[in-house]
Amino acid sequence: MFRIFLIFFLSQYILGCAEKTTFYGKIITDKDLNLKILNKNELLTKFGKPSYVDNISKKYFYFTEKKKEKNFYSKKIEYSYLFVFEIDNNDQIINSETINLLTEKNHKYRKIQTNNNIIKRGLLEKIFGGIGTNQMPNPS
Repeated sequence: MFRIFLIFFLSQYILGCAEKTTFYGKIITDKDLNLKILNKNELLTKFGKPSYVDNISKKYFYFTEKKKEKNFYSKKIEYSYLFVFEIDNNDQIINSETINLLTEKNHKYRKIQTNNNIIKRGLLEKIFGGIGTNQMPNPS
C-alpha cells in the first residue's frame, strides 16, 4: 500500500511541474511583425480574420497573448499585444499601432470599458435578479 501511495505521490509531483504554454488570440511571432503589410488583402492573408473589427472607424484589432504555467502558483504572461490597423476606403492601411498590454497600463484602448450595473445593485437584487421590477404597460 505504501508503494502505491509513493508512486502516486511522485507521479503527481513530477507531472505537476510540467510546463504548459497557452496561446490566446492570434499566434503572431516576431518574424510576422517585420513584414510590411500595405493593404487589407495582405493583412487578411497574413494574419487571418481579426479578433475585432470596428466598422465605424474602419480599424482591425488583433489580440495575441502567450502564457506559461508550471503549476497553480507559477503563472507568467510572456507577452500580450494588441495590434490595430486602420484602413481607408480604398482598402489601404493608413495607420498601424502595436500596443504592449503588459507595459502600457494607461493606453486609450484600455480606458474604454463597459459599465457593470451588477456591481451597483444590492444583495437581494443580485440574488433574485430583479424579480418584479418590469411592469406591463397599461393598455388604454
